[in-house]
Amino acid sequence: MLQLISLLVENKPGALMRITGLLSARGYNIESLTVARTLDPTLSRMTIVVDIEPQLRSQVIKQMNKLVNVLQASDLTDSPAVKREMALLRVRAPLASRTAILKEAEIFGARVVDSSTEGFALEVTGDSEKLDEFLDVMRSYGEIEVTRSGALAISLEAKKLRLAPPVPRNAAVDEADEKLETRH
Repeated sequence: MLQLISLLVENKPGALMRITGLLSARGYNIESLTVARTLDPTLSRMTIVVDIEPQLRSQVIKQMNKLVNVLQASDLTDSPAVKREMALLRVRAPLASRTAILKEAEIFGARVVDSSTEGFALEVTGDSEKLDEFLDVMRSYGEIEVTRSGALAISLEAKKLRLAPPVPRNAAVDEADEKLETRH
């Protein structure tokens, strides 16, 4: 069963590798992964869709919460959340079917982001099923080329994020780090 995991992580090298390593070491296949910086440039939000047996879902979240750089891992699979994907597609179609393509795009809430003599580039967002349906409709008009994002999700629950304050560094460690930096 597909599990939707939302993670808040420190925006540092190696964070993504640790998370994907945890999943791949256990033999789980990542269906989609989306990462971007948050409003705080030191943090990133990661949304992962992974195929995990239902009885192991809570165990995976606990293991992720123990990883270095992971501030919070949440299972949004069955939680109230807004879940979306985006697709960009190019439709190559004869002039005669262009009006019909534009009408279908309007029905699905897609927008034209580029137009040429060969066809259109369209952008559409929605849940996975809506995108699949839209792509099936567009295939009937001609040759298409598609790029899809991974899933994005945000919880609708009212709970607040609880982060531990930063651990103060030892003054001796700071001094040793400074000496090391001045040598290089």
